[in-house]
Amino acid sequence: MEFITINGTSDDRYKHCLHIRTNVFVHEQGVEAALEQDEYDQLATHIVLYLDGEAVGTGRIRLLDTKAKIERVCILKSARNKGVGKRLIQQMESKASDLGASKLSLHSQEHALPFYLNLGYSIVSERFFDAGIPHFAMEKPIKKANG
Repeated sequence: MEFITINGTSDDRYKHCLHIRTNVFVHEQGVEAALEQDEYDQLATHIVLYLDGEAVGTGRIRLLDTKAKIERVCILKSARNKGVGKRLIQQMESKASDLGASKLSLHSQEHALPFYLNLGYSIVSERFFDAGIPHFAMEKPIKKANG
């Protein structure tokens, strides 16, 4: 398992992020392709997870003051239920801490709530819809090493 960090969209490996996101969000979940990419991709830090040399997972981090917003987290169907999602989130949390964040936030699809709750996130909103999919806002404080 290998993680690659990409800043913005100029790295050639950014296409791996888009491939995974298109497969999961557009093809599997029916999100409009026009909604899947946005202006924040250029500003975000992207993490790509490689398993046996294949890009199988991705997510992005946007720093908003001292809060890191975790977004566009997805794993290809072939790599699910192998613990890679948990490892991806842990890597993203570590990177968010390195970027100076003190809190993590994300919008979880309703079906993924148990996954994020098990990782220590708390629900901080009522149910809302994004791209026609039910979501909940969640947050988690970042625990700094040695304190």
